[in-house]
Amino acid sequence: MKEYIERLTNLVIEYTPKILIALAILLVGLFVIKIVVRTSRKMMKKAGLDETLQKFLGDLLGWALKILLFITVIAKLGIETASFAAIIAAAGLAVGLALQGSLGNFAGGVLIMIFKPFKLGDLIEAQGQIGGVKEISIFTTKLIGLSNKEIIIPNGNLSNGTIVNYTTLGTRRVDFTIGVSYDADIKQTKEVLMNVLTANPKVLETPAPTVVVLELADSSVNFAVRPWCITADYWTVHCEVIENIKLALDEAGIEIPYPHQVEIKK
Repeated sequence: MKEYIERLTNLVIEYTPKILIALAILLVGLFVIKIVVRTSRKMMKKAGLDETLQKFLGDLLGWALKILLFITVIAKLGIETASFAAIIAAAGLAVGLALQGSLGNFAGGVLIMIFKPFKLGDLIEAQGQIGGVKEISIFTTKLIGLSNKEIIIPNGNLSNGTIVNYTTLGTRRVDFTIGVSYDADIKQTKEVLMNVLTANPKVLETPAPTVVVLELADSSVNFAVRPWCITADYWTVHCEVIENIKLALDEAGIEIPYPHQVEIKK
């Protein structure tokens, strides 16, 4: 009994300072980590990073520092840390191999939030889809399609592909190709088409709309009609102008050629 009590006393004498020092390191370390994470988030906010990315990177930094603190604490207690480091490395490798696609999407999300090729509310075209940006998260981006359907695109594919942002510049050109009969007077046709554009209040004066002869096709003279409008008015201008062009050409007696079906009698 004396021998056991003596051993226990020696262990207490030996490990009590180590435990106290390790506890102090743990408490001070947690406090320092809290300050570092808070400071890093302030710096990211000042740099203009997305709020979602700020939170994610802050949490990632916090967990990484806590793992290092844990290894430091157990090393102070005299426990071999090499095995813990090997376990953590093996676990990280296994998780990385299992989540290759997710990590690619994460990296894509980080790139999107840093370089900001688009923002919430922008109308974009990517991966064969067109829609307004509803949500940008770490792994995916959600769009609302033109027919009010939700489209979810992985950020890995999105960041590696072509992105067309229709909102960034604020204005868009509406492109029409209008074909008229070879019998029509070119100057009169250009005047009629231009009057339709200038009469529409949503068509911008600057950049100025243009009407030019595009080509002499097989059965028609094709005009390129190019009005400009603000991005939000694109589809309104598209529909109004095409309707008014048809009405104006009919009123001016200018024929729009179309295929005719001829019945051959035997």
